[in-house]
Amino acid sequence: MDPIVLVPGLLCTDALYAPQIAAFEADGHTVSVADHRSDDTIPGIAERLLRDAPERFVLAGLSMGGYVAMEVMRQAPRRVTRLALLDTAARPDTPEQTANRKRQIRLAEAGRLDEVAAALFPLFVHEDRENDPELRNAVLAMARATGAEAFARQQTAIMNRIDSRPHLAAISCPTLVLVGEGDRLTPPDRAREMHELVPGSRLEIIPGGGHLPTLETPGATTAALRAFLAA
Repeated sequence: MDPIVLVPGLLCTDALYAPQIAAFEADGHTVSVADHRSDDTIPGIAERLLRDAPERFVLAGLSMGGYVAMEVMRQAPRRVTRLALLDTAARPDTPEQTANRKRQIRLAEAGRLDEVAAALFPLFVHEDRENDPELRNAVLAMARATGAEAFARQQTAIMNRIDSRPHLAAISCPTLVLVGEGDRLTPPDRAREMHELVPGSRLEIIPGGGHLPTLETPGATTAALRAFLAA
């Protein structure tokens, strides 16, 4: 079985994929989680991932992790045997998004990262889960584990990312594009756009999922990923 490399999203840690890691390891896969906190550019994060990764591997990235995964496909496409792009988008930041990221960095650097994470939480989850205390605590715990300095590096990398749409047609490995049906940050129309640009890709829309379906709807998300790996 090919090893699996997972890339978390902004302010997220290995815990984002805890249900999937348990399932994949039970299936016999070797699973690792990429470092997306030490560099302030998407190409730099991808280069670090490739230095640390096995020679050939399955790659999955959620949100910011998807930006990194698309960069990996530009740098070393032959090393990736299968690609999963989860709750992400190929478009670059809008000026409004960049301005908001800069504001969030200033707040985090002023010691208000918890405030930033709390404000992001409703956007991270399906509208039906906005008042879920267990999910909220999990998201805030990942944010605190990430810390303000790494958050600033992540946001800097994200706001300076390129438009990946012109490069998606070059992806030739089996590809899954997955999104929560209630994702408000990178909604299903962004997933459909990528699906239409990646030749032969599969599109999965997860009912009841928001931007973090790996935690919100772990059963359905893991089943979709397992089916993709087995196809």
